Amino acid sequence: MRNLKIVQPARLDTAGDTGDSDVYRSEAFQRSLAHWNRRRLEPQFPGEDWRETMEADTRMLLLEGEFLEALRKEVSEQAAAAPTEAGAFVDWFEGLMVTGPGQNDPLFPWLAESASRDQIRWFFEQEAAGEAGFDDLVAMTQVKLPDQAKLELARNYWDEMGRGNAKGMHGPMLHTVAEALAVDPAIETTVGESLALANAMTGMASSRRYAWHSVGALGVIELTAPGRSALVAKGLRRIGLSDAQRRYFDLHAVLDVKHSAAWNEEALYPLVKQDPRRAVAIAEGALMRLTCGKRCFDRYRAQLWGVARPQAMEPA
Repeated sequence: MRNLKIVQPARLDTAGDTGDSDVYRSEAFQRSLAHWNRRRLEPQFPGEDWRETMEADTRMLLLEGEFLEALRKEVSEQAAAAPTEAGAFVDWFEGLMVTGPGQNDPLFPWLAESASRDQIRWFFEQEAAGEAGFDDLVAMTQVKLPDQAKLELARNYWDEMGRGNAKGMHGPMLHTVAEALAVDPAIETTVGESLALANAMTGMASSRRYAWHSVGALGVIELTAPGRSALVAKGLRRIGLSDAQRRYFDLHAVLDVKHSAAWNEEALYPLVKQDPRRAVAIAEGALMRLTCGKRCFDRYRAQLWGVARPQAMEPA
């Protein structure tokens, strides 16, 4: 950990006060955060340098916090408009499938109908490198949640783990797609927008300060992923991947519909009913996730379609 190069925003001292999120969207910063997340979450052994490691971790936690707060400020006004009555909140949340940032993006019909194998390969490489691991995110988020919500997250986690069958685990299914497309995802070749999405999801799930945000961010993935998964699966089928090779996307096109309905009923509704203050935090988390996703789609289209690069991410 002592060798981790920390790339901090040039305006760190003022960004937290101004809410200017642009300083946290450089690719260099997001890569340093991604490397740190990867290292800190790996199982490790005690070492003599534990003090140096904790000092580095503390600095990175502060940077991560500034990044998340900048994102939160971007969506706070929209999130504040979310209802705080449980039933109305769930209706509002489900409406994000249509009205949320990045929904119905033209990238995905294009992937289904027109993209070449190389273009799909690049898209998947970006998505895979930025994948934070839904199973681990759920596991971190469920710590100390109220029982009903905790049980729903446990059911979701059990599905992610193939219900105890290694062949049904979702993570290895994703690796199967990577092998079929011969991709080798790496942080250094991944665009900053994709890394920022994974870093935001990891930051929310790993900090109890953002536990309710993580519930919203994970729930909105279940809500919005099925349609995009179906289109990606169609594109993979078109370029020749077998049923087994594209199983991850075929499965999520169907299973996440059921997951979303259960998440909304068994987690969101009771959580907000028990404490209406949670509605705003859950809404912020969902909008933070969708905003990061939209930036990814904009960047992917700019790269794949050869259009003018969006302003979302400055190069390293």
